[in-house]
Amino acid sequence: MRMQSIQEESKTAAVFYSRLIAKMAVTALVDEAVLTPKPGLVDAATTGSHQDMNIETLLTSAYALQPTFTQIALYSQGKQPSQTLREEIARIGREGEQIMYAATHGVNTHKGAIWALGLLASATAVCGIQASPASIAEAAGQIARYADRFCPLHSSNGLRVKKQYGVKGAAGEAKQGFPHVIHIGLPALHKARKLGIHETSARIDTLVTLIANLDDTCILHRAGPAVLEEVKMAASNVLEAGGVATLMGKQRLEALDHMLLSSNASPGGSADLLAAVLFLDRISLFKES
Repeated sequence: MRMQSIQEESKTAAVFYSRLIAKMAVTALVDEAVLTPKPGLVDAATTGSHQDMNIETLLTSAYALQPTFTQIALYSQGKQPSQTLREEIARIGREGEQIMYAATHGVNTHKGAIWALGLLASATAVCGIQASPASIAEAAGQIARYADRFCPLHSSNGLRVKKQYGVKGAAGEAKQGFPHVIHIGLPALHKARKLGIHETSARIDTLVTLIANLDDTCILHRAGPAVLEEVKMAASNVLEAGGVATLMGKQRLEALDHMLLSSNASPGGSADLLAAVLFLDRISLFKES
């Protein structure tokens, strides 16, 4: 009886933490979606360079994905990175993509985020919610480096861009342990907070920092390498002006937004990594509470 009680308590705890991890993942997607203003991206004020979605579409998609993240975290509890784990969370993620498409009537709102946050949710369950962001990201990289033998053999925009321009893309970012999240995004967010910058401006500056440093495959797909380099330079100019908390920084953010809109380009990869930053930041804040 005692053994049965322990097993039931363990199962209850696993479900609780899986739901908590999933809630944090969805909250990260919601926080990224409502952050305003975002250059070239859907936010609470505009649809950016996107004609097929708006803020309501993004929020509907985010909330629809909570069961997916819960399943990923629950399956990952008590496991270590392995090919079996990689393939099972990939299967759940592909089912999540279909849930997303059903919720958005066929619009790809969060495919990249399902990949990034799915891996990080799995890694959080593997490492424990008390683990550091760096440890979680490293575990996510270990999982991502296993091959998925059941991955459908079809070309995607991201894969075509990777082959054409020789960039690492979302898969490469994950396999390397999310370096733009750990070494660029999170430090930028923490630096802005230490300077006393308002949280909204701190998050926008973090997004701009990611745009300035990332070879964003979404921009490459829509506008090509020349525009990507111009966008990265324009994002750097925002930061050099002191970020969006300054008048000049705001003006340069508007110029960056205009550049993206005129090129019909959207920094969607940077937005996905911002969601990853916000997820790991929330995990670390939970650990401290």
